Amino acid sequence: MNPMVKELRQALTSVDDEAGLEAVRVEFLGRKGKLAEAMKALAGLPLKDRKGEGAELNAAKQEMESLFDSKKNSFEHKKSSGLANTEWIDVTLPGVAPAEGHLHLTTQAIMEIEDIFARVGFTRVTAPDVDWDWYAFESLNIPKDHPARDNWETFFAAPSEASAKEGRLGKIVLTPHTSNSQVRELEKGKLPIRMINVGRCYRRQSDVSHIPMFHQFEGFMVDKGLSVTHLKGVLDYFAKAFFGPTRVTRLRPHHFRFTEPSFEVDISCGVCDGTGLVSGDKCRLCKSGWVELGGAGMTHPSVLEAGGVDSSVYSAFAFGWGVERTLMMRDGIHIKDIRVLYQNDLRFLNQF
Repeated sequence: MNPMVKELRQALTSVDDEAGLEAVRVEFLGRKGKLAEAMKALAGLPLKDRKGEGAELNAAKQEMESLFDSKKNSFEHKKSSGLANTEWIDVTLPGVAPAEGHLHLTTQAIMEIEDIFARVGFTRVTAPDVDWDWYAFESLNIPKDHPARDNWETFFAAPSEASAKEGRLGKIVLTPHTSNSQVRELEKGKLPIRMINVGRCYRRQSDVSHIPMFHQFEGFMVDKGLSVTHLKGVLDYFAKAFFGPTRVTRLRPHHFRFTEPSFEVDISCGVCDGTGLVSGDKCRLCKSGWVELGGAGMTHPSVLEAGGVDSSVYSAFAFGWGVERTLMMRDGIHIKDIRVLYQNDLRFLNQF
């Protein structure tokens, strides 16, 4: 028996895993192993001895490879025989459902708001959230020196050279409210109008009840003979449908350039139940028991005229509320900081 074969047999007796087997293979059969070195040594032998020595090394090689393969097969057999215990599957067990996502809380609210107004004939429309100054301010009877048109309040964008020539439309603005949809809808000339527009709005604000980007829903109704009674009826209908019969709303006289008369719409705070206190401390959200949802009022005649509608024939009312703030006032939600809605914290989002 060739000494290398004997040595390999001895080495394999102490191998107990595949890593050790690979190390032995490299030592004996590798490119720089003992067999390879012996083959190189043949070149230095006399020609008469080279043939016999070469035949002996080839025989040793075959025997060594056979020993190595046998050891390798024993490991594989041992591994496969254990699969019955380590990888068995009980096909009678119920399957494991994959994790599923769901709509964001704000999206859920938007869909419900749209559905509530659809029941009383309001059709959802869309308007750009990057729009001309004309639709966002000028057509809504908001003068150029109004604080809302200040750079510290609203996000303006520089218009292109081509758009700058449209002097009537003014600058490009990230819409601070969804009211830009009013004149756009009037310009279509399809009266009467009963619309709801839900869109993104942008303002330079950030605190527990304000965020730089938020959603708003805009209600707009145009017909003959509309009054504040119709407006209050629609607002009361929504409050009962969305918040439930136990919550209290109120209208406060206010001033908006695009409505006359104008109102602020408040609802009793859902965090402190309208008391203004949480565990004896002043409520961080409302501070007084009431939270402003948004504005409302009878549409100013100049807005109707800007949209090409005769204000002596038609009247209108409008209201605009923040979706996130409206959502926060729902029973059982108890969101104390509006910013948590967009912090992407799954511990919060998975609750809804």
